Amino acid sequence: MLQTPGFLRAMKPGEEPAVDGLLRAAFGGDAEVRLVARLRKAGAMAGESVLPGPEGQAEVVGYFALSQMRQPRGWLCLAPVAIHPEWQGRGHGRRMIKMLAGWAGAAGQTVVVLGEPGFYAGCGFSRDRAAGLTSPYPVDHTLILAPSENIPAETLVYPAAFG
Repeated sequence: MLQTPGFLRAMKPGEEPAVDGLLRAAFGGDAEVRLVARLRKAGAMAGESVLPGPEGQAEVVGYFALSQMRQPRGWLCLAPVAIHPEWQGRGHGRRMIKMLAGWAGAAGQTVVVLGEPGFYAGCGFSRDRAAGLTSPYPVDHTLILAPSENIPAETLVYPAAFG
């Protein structure tokens, strides 16, 4: 029987261990688990969303975190994003990030992501519009989702948790 995950929703209190397990499985280590813990502890987390497993199952199969950029003020950073390896390759990650993009557009919110350009461009993020950004990370893998069509000339300062 075909199983599909539930609907994307805000992470609930008590789901932290399930998210930690997902991050370990998706990334093969604890680096992202430690990053998320530091973001939470610092109060830099703007929101966390999960894609629950099929109804009746307690697992979390997808996750993303939004944290508050230190500069520019009001911008958000998308990281980490994860889909459990057993659920990858089925379009769940793309649908999850497109839902985020729809929310960001409706809210007039600017979101920055450091990641695979082909994947994030297919979800509405733009590498061309990020060309004017200065970042401590590779600009060729930095994409932006913003309410206006301009090419902002901003210096990105990530939350201290990113190190």
